[in-house]
Amino acid sequence: MTTPDPLVIRFLDFLGPQVTKGGWRPDEALPEIAFAGRSNVGKSSLLNVLLRRKALARVSNTPGRTRQINFFSVNKQFVLADLPGYGYAKISKSRKAEWRPLIEGYLKISQKLAGVVLLLDVRHDPSHDDLQMLDFLAELGAPTIVVATKIDKMGPVVAAARMQTMAEALGLDPEQMVAFSSRTGEGRDELATALMDLLAQPAWREEVSVGVADDDGDVVSQSAPDGAGAAEAVAEDTVENRS
Repeated sequence: MTTPDPLVIRFLDFLGPQVTKGGWRPDEALPEIAFAGRSNVGKSSLLNVLLRRKALARVSNTPGRTRQINFFSVNKQFVLADLPGYGYAKISKSRKAEWRPLIEGYLKISQKLAGVVLLLDVRHDPSHDDLQMLDFLAELGAPTIVVATKIDKMGPVVAAARMQTMAEALGLDPEQMVAFSSRTGEGRDELATALMDLLAQPAWREEVSVGVADDDGDVVSQSAPDGAGAAEAVAEDTVENRS
């Protein structure tokens, strides 16, 4: 018996890019789900499989190719925000200095952010940048789905062991992570279901004060998200345990 597709793509539209912090971005009329991860983690391939398009997101052999936040309207139900990849060593310091406030600024002040999908390459231990991003999301209190990409690059026994190792490094249970293969499509429906569940949840963030930020892109006037205090306590404890 065929399982119904949890995310049937009936309408898909590229809304445009946000190139700089405070630059153009779509009106916040729909909930938004952001996709984040290190450069070369397989994010473009994952998005093409998830949205059942062959070339929606450009797949490149050059890490760091995506230099902006690309916004897509999905079924006129939610907006998908494709964030630039982070952590690629060969990207210039000036380029990194441009991207960090762009990514962090968006995550801090997007009033309709429903959650974040964080992609990690299952073949490698979480990097310092990955752990920083996870801590940053915990401090915000943002609901986060962790996806282990490139699961087809190893056998099932090794893959299960890698999932366990990654989960322990992140302080998660392996069952909380989605194993994904862009080549075989494994994990596509599981991720789609997780996204639908995320969109069905009550808003986690109160409205924030837009445009009130310091020179580093840090919001200095913002309503606290629901549960933010608890999330910050968890994040602080995690940071202390890693230091």
